[in-house]
Amino acid sequence: MNLRPSLPAVGLRLTRLPAVCAGLAAVLMFSSPAATFGQSRDLQQRLENASRIECSFTTFAMANWEDDTATVTADTASVDAAFFDIDVGGGTAEAAGPYGDGETFIVVRYARGYLHFLQMTNAGPLHLTTVLAQETVDGRFKAVQTRHEYLPTVLPGFTSRPEMYVGDCAVSVED
Repeated sequence: MNLRPSLPAVGLRLTRLPAVCAGLAAVLMFSSPAATFGQSRDLQQRLENASRIECSFTTFAMANWEDDTATVTADTASVDAAFFDIDVGGGTAEAAGPYGDGETFIVVRYARGYLHFLQMTNAGPLHLTTVLAQETVDGRFKAVQTRHEYLPTVLPGFTSRPEMYVGDCAVSVED
């Protein structure tokens, strides 16, 4: 059996390539980068100048390994996270909550509509919270938090497997 396409089929695909490239170039040329990625410059500036962020996560997914097979379960959640004394230029912040008060090291990085908080605890786990320059309701921003942890035993009410939370954040900017 011959699996190679015939020459006319290849020729037809190649004649469409310039049209596809021209269409893509026109979209990129006549739209601003912010519009292209669904982000306004105002939202980006609010993230770049954030001094405090308070997040609520309402959807949750937990990964696990059953024998040697990776699985995931999803459910609703009610988890809050807050960051204050945010210094985007200096790359630092403090966290409120059970692992705040100097017990964690937080790296802050803003890049093109994404504000990342990389939080490492002294016990080893890593939490990553990303706030997107995209609104949900009442001026809040879309956000996701992942928790990279694993304990041999699942402890109800504690992170003991890799988890991901999805929700939104209120962003405060000092004047």
